[in-house]
Amino acid sequence: MTDIKKYQGVIPAFYACYDEKGEISPEGVRMFTRHLINKGVKGLYVGGSSGECIYHSVAERKLVLENVMAEAKGCLTIIAHVACNSTRDSRELAAHAESLGVDAIASIPPIYFHLPPYGIAAYWNDISAAAPNTDFIIYNIPQLAGVALTIPLLREMRKNPRVIGVKNSSMPTQDIQMWKDEGGEDFVVMNGPDEQFISGLAMGATGGIGGTYAVMPELFLKAYELMEAGEVAQARAIQNDICRIIYKLCEAHGNLYAVMKAVLRGKGLELGGVREPLPGLGEGDEDIAAQASAMIDAAIAKYC
Repeated sequence: MTDIKKYQGVIPAFYACYDEKGEISPEGVRMFTRHLINKGVKGLYVGGSSGECIYHSVAERKLVLENVMAEAKGCLTIIAHVACNSTRDSRELAAHAESLGVDAIASIPPIYFHLPPYGIAAYWNDISAAAPNTDFIIYNIPQLAGVALTIPLLREMRKNPRVIGVKNSSMPTQDIQMWKDEGGEDFVVMNGPDEQFISGLAMGATGGIGGTYAVMPELFLKAYELMEAGEVAQARAIQNDICRIIYKLCEAHGNLYAVMKAVLRGKGLELGGVREPLPGLGEGDEDIAAQASAMIDAAIAKYC
């Protein structure tokens, strides 16, 4: 039976950490991990979209996870996203993640070529087989992957006893209800879109995994606490401010992660830039990052 408590709460998606040459910074990875441990988050989602995984080599992705685990093992729930364009590389990352003792691995469906459902199932099951003692979480993000999880595909995947949940980044919160209803009480469903964090919780999400959590973990932690306590109106007020902060961050010309790293840089945390072809900060983006940072500080002072 799944230990669902491991996945209850706020799990930030981990950002890529680079040195001045744009290479993975082991020191930066460890520093960022310690920073998030100190914030009190439940876990980390490593190697996903926020980690710029599609622009990293297999060796780089291993290096990131190794350094996260060196700081976080035993302190946090660690979910390692291991999907690559090829099954072979994905299996290598899955086996590596299991060897480090992660709590779960996760995978988007194969991208670019649109495979039939049986092809997607074979891809996920082949990855899971490379980490036979580790939980497996399906990552549903149809707006980027180009293919959506369906109930028939989920039913096929649940024949694999290692499949314990879904990270749901589709926009309809109804999807959360469907996956939870199909999977049952102990099935893990994580809310993905940060703008609907409390809506996902209201629809039955176990917790959340999100790309903006790491830049303002205090607000997501407080919103989660309030929802658990049934204080929906106050949680909604925090969610509305979270959304306003996200809208401000998205006003920038540069990639969202470049802007959020600028916010963290202003707070003394240097994670580098973003990897091309993601656009770095544009003209005026530093000002937008400063405005967003001030909004975060004001919301924390107000609610936390």
